Amino acid sequence: MALKLGLTLYGLGHRREAGKDVPRPARPTGQLAWLHAPEAAAARGLRELARRLWLEDGVPCLVTCPDPLPDQPGALVQPPPPDTPAEARAFLDHWRPDLCLFAEGELRPALVREAALRRLPLLMADARAPRLPRDRDGWFPGVIRGSLTPFRWIGALDEASARAFRRAGAPPSAVAVTGRLEEPSAVLSCNEAERAALAATFATRPVWFAAALPEAEEEAVFTAHRAALRQSHRLLLILLPERPDRAEAIAARAEAEDWAIARRAREEEPEAQTELFLVDNPDEIGLWYRLAPITFLGGSLSGTGAIRDPMEAAALGSAILHGPRAGVHGAAFGRLGAARAARAVASAQDLAEAMGDLLSPDRSARLAHAAWTVASDGAEATEALLSRIRGTLEGDG
Repeated sequence: MALKLGLTLYGLGHRREAGKDVPRPARPTGQLAWLHAPEAAAARGLRELARRLWLEDGVPCLVTCPDPLPDQPGALVQPPPPDTPAEARAFLDHWRPDLCLFAEGELRPALVREAALRRLPLLMADARAPRLPRDRDGWFPGVIRGSLTPFRWIGALDEASARAFRRAGAPPSAVAVTGRLEEPSAVLSCNEAERAALAATFATRPVWFAAALPEAEEEAVFTAHRAALRQSHRLLLILLPERPDRAEAIAARAEAEDWAIARRAREEEPEAQTELFLVDNPDEIGLWYRLAPITFLGGSLSGTGAIRDPMEAAALGSAILHGPRAGVHGAAFGRLGAARAARAVASAQDLAEAMGDLLSPDRSARLAHAAWTVASDGAEATEALLSRIRGTLEGDG
């Protein structure tokens, strides 16, 4: 009775959602896995899962998310349908998925109920805590408990998350602590011959990298580098502007202030006395992450947020310095912060002090290793989930 009342109230609280008017392409032939994420950050692990299912098993995926997601081979990306019984039926009639996988803990009761009536396998991964969609505020008795009951398996991030799902009504035998899913690789390529040649040129020099530096943060980086040079006179700054057209102005300033500068665009080599190596090709950023033990992420100090994904630097073993503004990379910075795998600064003075501290190789190495561990986390959880999905699709789950 409570569930019926809750579903009625939930339905009355429905607001129009974007998924109603989006055209649906034809369903692929054969098996189809449906993966749902409540937001783009939660979709990262699902996108890697979809990539593996397509490449290794030839199983295409439907990935639904309210936020825009990049296209990828083997995956159809759509917004989820409005969570009403009629829209849920139309959605499942069209796509006829063989398996439904939700992420994080968002429950869409109408879709879950319709999937359960059709005896579709329901799984959940990266499960943090059960909740309804963010636009469904209110009291809906029994809805979360009733929506959790049909799930065959729930992979919780940690024991606290597992307890939250059990308390909310998930079958205790269905809840397991699995950790986080692996995310798409952030490892950027580079020309290995170039890397080896530049590494030999740098030899034992301390090096740091300002990645995608906006004009508003140039002063802070120059100030920090000037201060750090007093501590380590052989220190080299590799600077990549956010916009390549800023290179001329930066070079003019550096020369006016008597910096020893080399410019990659002019094929100049960073010699022993070079203090600033100005680079302007963002396609080479993987090269600089590999060569610089320390990276400052531009845009995070006084911009709208870090311009580059911090996991790029983390995956290539560079210790990360960043300002207080995460921008679209908030989830990644949150994970790095929780693991003490990045160092936050609030000002040019903080940046200078942090640089001085990380010039100690053992300190930068500890930070870089912690970041690499975060960036490479999740492989075991993804393998276990892939095995479960394969068994379910084969009728064993």
